[in-house]
Amino acid sequence: MRNTDIEASEVARRIVDENSEDLFVLDVRNEDDYEEWQIPESENVPIYDELLAHDFSGLEDHLDELPEDEEIAVVCVGGITSARAAQFLREQGFDAKSIPDGMNSWGRVHREYELTDLDGVVQIVRPGTGCVSYLVHDSGEAVVVDPSQYLDHYLGAADERDVEIVGVADTHAHADHVSGARRLAGELDVPYYLHGEDVAALDRVTELADGDAIEVGERELTVRHTPGHTPGSVSFEFGDALLSGDTLFLRSVGRPDLEDSSEDAVRTAASRLFESLDELTDLDDGTVVLPGHFSDEEVRPLATELGELKAESTNELLSYVEDGDEEAFVETIVESLADEPANYNEIKQINWGEEQPGDDVEELELGPNNCAAN
Repeated sequence: MRNTDIEASEVARRIVDENSEDLFVLDVRNEDDYEEWQIPESENVPIYDELLAHDFSGLEDHLDELPEDEEIAVVCVGGITSARAAQFLREQGFDAKSIPDGMNSWGRVHREYELTDLDGVVQIVRPGTGCVSYLVHDSGEAVVVDPSQYLDHYLGAADERDVEIVGVADTHAHADHVSGARRLAGELDVPYYLHGEDVAALDRVTELADGDAIEVGERELTVRHTPGHTPGSVSFEFGDALLSGDTLFLRSVGRPDLEDSSEDAVRTAASRLFESLDELTDLDDGTVVLPGHFSDEEVRPLATELGELKAESTNELLSYVEDGDEEAFVETIVESLADEPANYNEIKQINWGEEQPGDDVEELELGPNNCAAN
């Protein structure tokens, strides 16, 4: 029997891996939904409403634009209209398959990358949301940093490497995705680490402070308090690696307005962020920056030496830090803030322990990554 589906994880692999066979991703959602959030390199034919009514005329009008010699992956919101479109395309002779559960499944994809030049670091990327988490390990022990709510990915990564998870940490109280850190720590009966300024109403937290260390086998994660994105944001040093959380990204820095969006509060937080980044830029240029988010960077794993970041012109805000221009840094942030992450207030309440997650917890975090300052 012919396979009529293609999993979102397979799509993620093939659009990133240069050695993979060609794949054409056709998005049939409405244009506004596509513009807000889409699979990279996909093409949009906005015929969602027509397909709901079993009307294929709009798709038929675009047949000449579709490749006849490539596999076509069709995506919609939840997999219903994409299945209809894929079936119609197969009847026209195209090699078309539907992504089950549509963009919902795209948001759940996780991909692992070994940091070959950094012993004991595994990067776990969610291409659909721009979130990045880590498993750091040494001598049979591991600590998970910034895990998503999909815990099996971290348990599987640890099992694959025959290491025991002995701690779970968040670099800050997240506003863009529901943290799985407390639940993972609870299931494994290990400490959950978070800086004291971000604890809010949480209980059963091992509070972190600047200069603390979390033991991982014979090594340790060293805590650097790097406030700005949140009051309790931290970065972790692990050998030559800097897990920079939402303080420093490859092309930007963490936005400072998700705690309090009044202009005075944003300016104050941006100044704290400037000071944090100023301290980080004093680290050795060979330090490898491992961010907690990405936008459209195609490099995998997401890792760049600090010296390269400072020398390149792709991170405007970091260049202001290098120049010592705090005023330009703050003004640029104030003037260029993007829309807030979807449902961020509700997500914050959950991650602060002030609300319990409901049945819609997976849907809360679906959408584009908007944690960067510009």
